[in-house]
Amino acid sequence: MRKKIVLVVVALLCAILSFMGGQSYSKYVSEVKGNGMAEVATWNFKVNGQKEQVQTIQLESTCQNETLNAHKIAPGTSGSFNILIDGTSSDVGIHYHIKFTDESSKPTNLKFFYDNQEYSSIRELEDILSGNFYANDKEKTKVLTIYWEWPFETGGNEDEIASNDKIDTQDAQNIATYTFHVIVSGTQIEPQV
Repeated sequence: MRKKIVLVVVALLCAILSFMGGQSYSKYVSEVKGNGMAEVATWNFKVNGQKEQVQTIQLESTCQNETLNAHKIAPGTSGSFNILIDGTSSDVGIHYHIKFTDESSKPTNLKFFYDNQEYSSIRELEDILSGNFYANDKEKTKVLTIYWEWPFETGGNEDEIASNDKIDTQDAQNIATYTFHVIVSGTQIEPQV
């Protein structure tokens, strides 16, 4: 019987020791679950109110001259056209780039003006007109007004005027319509860290 008591006491001691040992090595464990979420920045870019469209600009439609039939252009006429760039409602910065393509039959003495500077070709304006809207800009619209003029009697002396008049006459005989396309592309500006 003593053996039984010793065995019971040893078994109880083992159970107490294992319980105490288990308690000293246990820890609190909790698991909290959550969800990852991020709102995607909005992209909005329009040119002249359109999201995706190549704009064709015909200068004769911008000319206000009563001495010509059906709003045609000729030496002595001028006008302007606008390119409206709109990045409103876009949550990211936008780099806009303007490109003039498919230019056909430009009169030689026709000039373009932007920001009080004269340009002999519309393509010279591509990089000058391009720019950026930043994400935190308060104003994300821009109107680019491009003026054009086909001067009457260009040149500094009688010989230059006569030479340019001859060029204007040849252009008028050979050119029926002068057109070009305007492509304005908008690209997200890479966020800076």
